[in-house]
Amino acid sequence: MASLMDPIGKLMGLRYKSHPWHGVEIGAMAPEIVTAFIEMVPTDTVKYEVDKATGYLRIDRPQRYSSLVPALYGFIPQTFSGDEVAALAADKTGRPDIKGDGDPMDICILTEKEISHGDILVSARPIGGLRMVDGNLSDDKIIAVLQNDLVYDQYQDIEDVPALVIERLRHYFLTYKDIPGADKRNAEVTHIFGREEALDLIRRSMRDYNHKFDNLRKVLSDY
Repeated sequence: MASLMDPIGKLMGLRYKSHPWHGVEIGAMAPEIVTAFIEMVPTDTVKYEVDKATGYLRIDRPQRYSSLVPALYGFIPQTFSGDEVAALAADKTGRPDIKGDGDPMDICILTEKEISHGDILVSARPIGGLRMVDGNLSDDKIIAVLQNDLVYDQYQDIEDVPALVIERLRHYFLTYKDIPGADKRNAEVTHIFGREEALDLIRRSMRDYNHKFDNLRKVLSDY
């Protein structure tokens, strides 16, 4: 999606902050290596997320419980959970009612380094993911390793990740939206999937993005 950044996007980026979803390129080697925008780090006690209109981080809510996100957490720019992403989830779960959640593709990035804050870009190598369904919405989480990480860079596929790390991620995403006294939300992790399926999922989300934001690309390309 280089056309979103060429030429006017790049010129504006010299003066204005690029929107992390639309104004940052996914990377020339995607989906094998992707750029990721980090919203949260493991020390955060509040839930941050990007405001889709402005591109700035905002506080979504304080974390209700003591569990913290066990990895760098954010999304992959220029991706979208739409029809193709939903079709894969429907095929893998046998549930034809699943729809895309309309968000960029979420990503969790494993690293041995202590990263102190979000609102940063990192290069990551996808190795698998969690197939998550929230109600009837596809809410998949890509699992990746920080590019050239001293410890995790040796991991090539999800089977290389210790089971405890996967369980911590799974537990976090099944509980982080719970509100005391309220009914439990209807969310589940149906599958743990490996590298090849993760790459397929990212490719689908890239195509969904191209389809969803085709008009945006055309507008920027006209300048």
